[in-house]
Amino acid sequence: MSEDPEPKRAKGAGVKLAYETIRDEILSLALRPGMLLDEMTLADRFGMSRSPVREALIRLAGDDLVVTLANRSTVVAPIDIQSFPKYVEALDLAQRMNTRLAAELRTDDDLVKIAKRQREFVASVKTRSHLAMSEANKAFHMAIADAGQNPYLASFYDRLLNQGRRMLHLHFEFLEKNDGAVLLTDEHDEMLDAIRQKDVARADMLAHAHTRQFQDNFIDYLKHNYLKDAPIQLPLSAA
Repeated sequence: MSEDPEPKRAKGAGVKLAYETIRDEILSLALRPGMLLDEMTLADRFGMSRSPVREALIRLAGDDLVVTLANRSTVVAPIDIQSFPKYVEALDLAQRMNTRLAAELRTDDDLVKIAKRQREFVASVKTRSHLAMSEANKAFHMAIADAGQNPYLASFYDRLLNQGRRMLHLHFEFLEKNDGAVLLTDEHDEMLDAIRQKDVARADMLAHAHTRQFQDNFIDYLKHNYLKDAPIQLPLSAA
């Protein structure tokens, strides 16, 4: 008896399904850093051939979410704690520049879009879904970047936000345990207000404080769960 043929899907649908499912599981840490991603196992799971799975993994590699090793096996990309200070330093610069530009150049339509993204973020916090929260958080900040009208800075910011989404997931988890998640909605509201008022200096200050809050809480999370009393060099001062 012959095997059942692979279910027919619209062209590219298999790649999309595999890519989005694996991406969400990586971002939510259901697939842990360093976990092996076997093409055959994934193909069986999704009921498809290895080709769309392989293409999905290539796309995920482009997102820096998986790594291909020398033996050609693929693993979930590690979260590089050692490079975190450099990462958050770059995030701070991108966040401040995009928020400053938004405060200077925003239009009324931009304000409508940013406010809409903020309402979506507030709604996501109520769901307590970290994946939904990280998606809504990124959408809020990218609406700000779009208002800044500099596609090069926006593209750099987008990549940094993508790279930090797993760390943000852990950050949200820590905040929820310490009743701090709602503070993020307040910070977003303040940033929106500064942009609305075209207060560039205040927007810059709030963007910096927002990054520093993420840095400090993520470091606290690491110390409580992994590093204990290990010293960590922080790039952002209280100034």
